[in-house]
Amino acid sequence: MSDLLERLRGRGWRMTSQRRVVAEVLEAHHRPLPADEVHARAAERLPEISRATVYNALGELVALGEVVELATDGRAKRYDPNAHHPHHHLVCSRCGTIRDVHPTGDPLAGLPPEERFGFLVSKAEVTYRGLCPSCA
Repeated sequence: MSDLLERLRGRGWRMTSQRRVVAEVLEAHHRPLPADEVHARAAERLPEISRATVYNALGELVALGEVVELATDGRAKRYDPNAHHPHHHLVCSRCGTIRDVHPTGDPLAGLPPEERFGFLVSKAEVTYRGLCPSCA
């Protein structure tokens, strides 16, 4: 069983076949996917799954904090299953492809105290932008 499925069961999330397939699709790809792609991949496994069911399951996973909803540059929202693994994102400026990256070091170390404006900073979310190999 996947980490995501184990966490969801541990939290008492009712595991219907539709919810399970959505979680399995997210866990299998380890990268942010748009809802339409989650639906398409889920429908390969469970043809009767509706788009509304996928959107509802994604919304519940976001509300539980098990999936992160990403919105970049006015494109379709993506759903990142790696909510419990610290990482940043690499985004293609042309096609919108998103990949998780795991650079070393503390991103907060690069923010000098005078640039924190009194904020008690607890987390940094870094997005790198450029062109993916297909668009370059």
